[in-house]
Amino acid sequence: MNQRDVPDVIDVLQVFCAGDGRFGNALGVVRDARRYPDQASRQALAAELGYSETVFVDDEERGVVDIHTPGLRLPFAGHPLVGTAWLLDLDAVRPPAGEVWARHDGEFTWITARADWAPPRQLVQYASPAEVDALPAPPPGEGWLYAWAWEDEAAGRVRARAFPRRDDTIVEDEATGAAALLLTDRLGRALNITQGRGSQILTAPGPDGIVEIGGRVRLVRPARKAEPARGSVGRIAPLRRDERTRLPHAVTMT
Repeated sequence: MNQRDVPDVIDVLQVFCAGDGRFGNALGVVRDARRYPDQASRQALAAELGYSETVFVDDEERGVVDIHTPGLRLPFAGHPLVGTAWLLDLDAVRPPAGEVWARHDGEFTWITARADWAPPRQLVQYASPAEVDALPAPPPGEGWLYAWAWEDEAAGRVRARAFPRRDDTIVEDEATGAAALLLTDRLGRALNITQGRGSQILTAPGPDGIVEIGGRVRLVRPARKAEPARGSVGRIAPLRRDERTRLPHAVTMT
């Protein structure tokens, strides 16, 4: 969908941007989900927009959200939660999978989630970044593929590409937080992932299958009829970024 055709009630973000603000995965956020009250209307909008995910905010103060791809509803997804936490300045986001802590350090927004919340992915290691870059889109085969290779193993730098290989409009996913979470949990170490055309995802493992995922977020197109902006009159002003402390590696199940 052309940006000019996006409904006025939707904020459009780029999540997991590179250091210069380029790249990142597109995300639509509907702050007032009452405009799309049922699953059928939400799925229809997500399909019409064509973003890899669209978020519907059911309770802004509590961070209750509903996540849809163009073809299905998800209990958890990485870049939608990072983007929504940044947009609404939240310290916790609540998708169907459970409560996800969030923190903001100025440049990056982070979420802390459980690896077993992420949908299954085929994590396939290749011998070199060049082999990952050379893959067709999508590669032959079935099932969600996360292709990766070490760029610098000692430094934890990874080159990755992601292919849903499902029956919808997303041929290649530009930046995939859930897959990065699974790879981090498998390798048991912090990673600096360059995915797609140049998106950046940072991760750090915690205890008991918990992983923190972080990235930059950029507002591409604000909702023209949105609620008051972050920290404006009508909402309790959030703490300034420099007043926040690092949240622990902890999440709670709903």
